[in-house]
Amino acid sequence: MSPDTYRVLEQFSELELNTLLGKAIEKAGYSSPRPIQAQSISPALDGKDILGLAQTGTGKTAAFAIPAIESLLRRKAKGPRILVIAPTRELVSQIEDEFRKLTIGTKIKSMTIYGGVSENPQIEKLKRNPDIICACPGRLLDLMRQGHVNLSRVEKLVLDEADHMFDMGFLPDINRILDELPEHRQNLLFAATMPPEIRRLAQKILVDPFVAEINHSTPAKTIDHALYTVPEKKKIDLLRHMLKEEKIASAIVFTRTKRRARQIAEKLDKDGHRAVALQGNMSQNQRDRAMQGFRKGKFDVLVATDIAARGIDVESVSHVINLDIPNTAEAYTHRIGRTGRSEREGKACTFVSAEDLLMILSIEKIIGKEIETISTPGFEGGEFDRTTKGSKGKSSRPSRRGPGPSGRRGRSSRSGSSARPSSSRGNRRPKRSADGDGTGQPVKSHAQKKRRPKASPGKSTSTSAGSRPASPRKPNNRRRNTG
Repeated sequence: MSPDTYRVLEQFSELELNTLLGKAIEKAGYSSPRPIQAQSISPALDGKDILGLAQTGTGKTAAFAIPAIESLLRRKAKGPRILVIAPTRELVSQIEDEFRKLTIGTKIKSMTIYGGVSENPQIEKLKRNPDIICACPGRLLDLMRQGHVNLSRVEKLVLDEADHMFDMGFLPDINRILDELPEHRQNLLFAATMPPEIRRLAQKILVDPFVAEINHSTPAKTIDHALYTVPEKKKIDLLRHMLKEEKIASAIVFTRTKRRARQIAEKLDKDGHRAVALQGNMSQNQRDRAMQGFRKGKFDVLVATDIAARGIDVESVSHVINLDIPNTAEAYTHRIGRTGRSEREGKACTFVSAEDLLMILSIEKIIGKEIETISTPGFEGGEFDRTTKGSKGKSSRPSRRGPGPSGRRGRSSRSGSSARPSSSRGNRRPKRSADGDGTGQPVKSHAQKKRRPKASPGKSTSTSAGSRPASPRKPNNRRRNTG
């Protein structure tokens, strides 16, 4: 079936799902499909490979969980049959929580596999042949090496936040896992961006994929962006001032280092704010408590590093505060994508100095507009000269004052061009961060047995793309048992 024949889903009731799954969807509070779900669920149910391009928080988990659960309910068989791989422990836990919600009333069993905790409980759960495994690559490989994981029955593979897995250095691990999977399976790959490495991975594993693209690089229009010019030494004081003066229901504060995240959280806690850090030096139990506390409203400020916060999916974050400007424009969209969800209003505040101008221009290019500048009395920093892209002088438009009662918005007038600085990862392989799984040991690489398709996924269209040539070993009759 051609993807052109798939109608965009308007209601979950349009799908002929198992009654138990339908009731679970209703109980979970899913009223109508979100865009990524509306596009991808029907072709996924039909057994198509899926390339989903969408930000965290757009409903990707249900987009692959609903078809996966339906296939398990249609045909009973020994597991594990569904393998979901994600880059961080927090994201893996969130995904499995979603599977649990959607399998209420069924006998479907799911489990998580990630580092930072004892292997023994995971090994015991594996002995009971779970239907669904949600795993970080490192610990999964470690248990595979020890002979505790049998992936020979996997029917569906999901790679979630694939671009983040590249950033964290997990692609070699992914390739080793792929070598151990059955060739005949359905593959679903989700990412927010498509760097060359992820494009090549998609070409390698996806067969004639259905491409669903949901504004994967553009932040929600409900987000209000603001730059706060402030000297480096006054950033923390400005943060404390903002939390005191502005009505901030819940905020994620991003910093570059683990130590800085911990120190800021401690200072805010002493100020009387309900603040907690999320960084890689914390134990898994500490990280779980921090995330659960933030999600349930026990904490209203989460201070996190980029990698520790990968995959954080909390519905009602009112503010994202970039205490340290991110290293790339793409990282900016990832950070601020944690606010302004489900059509709610959100605010993205970035603390900057004149030296950050080039990165600011790069960010403005990717979001498609100039960001207003705020100068807060008592915390003023150097303003930007956008006409010359220099680091001295004043901005080509007035700034607005804030926060506080005297704050006034200035009108923005674009001047000068937005030149994005060139950047390249080169041929360097990124190191796996300690904030990720970080516990897996490599296993011996087996001979490459996967066929490489000629697909060119990633185009902004919901069309089928690419094909796979016949393997010299086996005839080109690949099709999965999709139930």
